[in-house]
Amino acid sequence: MIGAPMKPWIDIEHVDKSSPTAIERYAKQAVGMTFRQILELDICPEGITREYGITRYKGSMGALIEERLFNYKANSNPEPDFEDAGVELKTTCFDLKKDGSFTAGERLVLSMIPYNEPIEEDFYKTHLWRKLQDILLIYYCRDKSLSPYDQYIGYVGRFTPSEEDLEIIRQDYDTITGYLKAGRAEDLSESLTTYLAANTKGRNAKDKSPQFYPPHTPAMRRSFSLKRSYMDAVLRGFIDNAEQGQAVSRQDSIVKSAIELRTKTFDDIVLTLINSHVGKTDRELCAELGINYTGNKAQWYTITYKLLGVRGERAEEFERASISVRTMKATKAGTIKESISLDTFEFDALLKERWEGVEEAGIPCAPLHAYFEETRFLFVVYQATNDGYTLRGARFWSMPESDIEGPLRKCWLDTRETVRNGVQLTPTVTRTGKTHVKNNLPKEAETGTIAHVRPHTRKAAYLLEDGTEIGNIKRHAFKLPDGRWMTKQSFWLNRSYIQKIGKPLLEK
Repeated sequence: MIGAPMKPWIDIEHVDKSSPTAIERYAKQAVGMTFRQILELDICPEGITREYGITRYKGSMGALIEERLFNYKANSNPEPDFEDAGVELKTTCFDLKKDGSFTAGERLVLSMIPYNEPIEEDFYKTHLWRKLQDILLIYYCRDKSLSPYDQYIGYVGRFTPSEEDLEIIRQDYDTITGYLKAGRAEDLSESLTTYLAANTKGRNAKDKSPQFYPPHTPAMRRSFSLKRSYMDAVLRGFIDNAEQGQAVSRQDSIVKSAIELRTKTFDDIVLTLINSHVGKTDRELCAELGINYTGNKAQWYTITYKLLGVRGERAEEFERASISVRTMKATKAGTIKESISLDTFEFDALLKERWEGVEEAGIPCAPLHAYFEETRFLFVVYQATNDGYTLRGARFWSMPESDIEGPLRKCWLDTRETVRNGVQLTPTVTRTGKTHVKNNLPKEAETGTIAHVRPHTRKAAYLLEDGTEIGNIKRHAFKLPDGRWMTKQSFWLNRSYIQKIGKPLLEK
């Protein structure tokens, strides 16, 4: 509730800074308060002249919380903020979705990745590990229609990743440091790891620094952070009043115990569960798993999750890691004839997008960019045989950073340019008398490498310049900037690109 009672108020000077419980109790007084009300407490470290509450202040709400609620100067100290208590303070936001539910608004940045010194190889000796052990989270509701100072604090509590999550985070740390030691920081993307990401800090070439390791290639500065999808799970835990903000119940988890993760990586566990059944047909797998066989490709998702030991079609680790399960169907000759479609885009919204967002300012990057930067895929391939469709195997895959920033970005730029200049809609009449409308958006045959644009629905719908209306435009079309309407479009990954992804499994 906004504007929570502020009395009786425990003064910060009376809080035992060596007690995590006392620090948390003090912080929970702020639940329901706006940042403006926090400023009215008149708490301020000695010597701080930062002018919060004025229009030209562009700093973070985290600095405000540190200085005006906890009375210490905002800093970049690698040690936990309350060192005597071993508690790290983090302020982060959540957004209200159209359906009324909440979603984490950003990654949780934990510590910078150094480029001027060797990286610590032992995760348990890092500043990152010390910060992860006990985090005091201050969640505020980010409402862009309000002044930042009128946004309110919704949830406060301490959070520590579960034992299983920490093992996966440790494995992610090893993956990231492997790239760093190879001098390949520029090849890192969020989708390479499960929960812990190495996200970029900066927006352009001016923000690049030479890497410590040879060949010392300049790369964007990066920080260790918990993924936004992981923070979504943490937020759900807070909303559900889970003890200590524990990310989730493990009832729908693939990993049943942290002990498994001490001898195997998360990837190995997942792939072993699926690939140990390579050579079996989908009919045989259904019989083995107690599933009523339908012969429908959609059933392969059910088979996949059953093999992973998950009851429904939702695994907690996949939710937290933003892992998308995709099934592929190959012919007897090994050809994958499918493309992969993404969500539709509205033309006006596309023109307003920015390829690189500014997370701190709440400006998102283009959805196409965000999706492949953040999403990791689990591809499961079946191939046609004389006995039906046989499981050929599964593999994890992430789009390489060079593809994201190269041909994928070019497809996005070309699409925006075409929409901005006015999409060419050319109606032609087929032999059967139907009207077919051609356009000049990027085609699969033209782009040739990664992605293209085509209709997201089989239901054609247009409102042409001369007033000709085809199909149901309100249901199956989006309005173009010039007032015409066009069948809903989406970005698709090219079949040739999908073939390359599935090829290693088909060659076994």
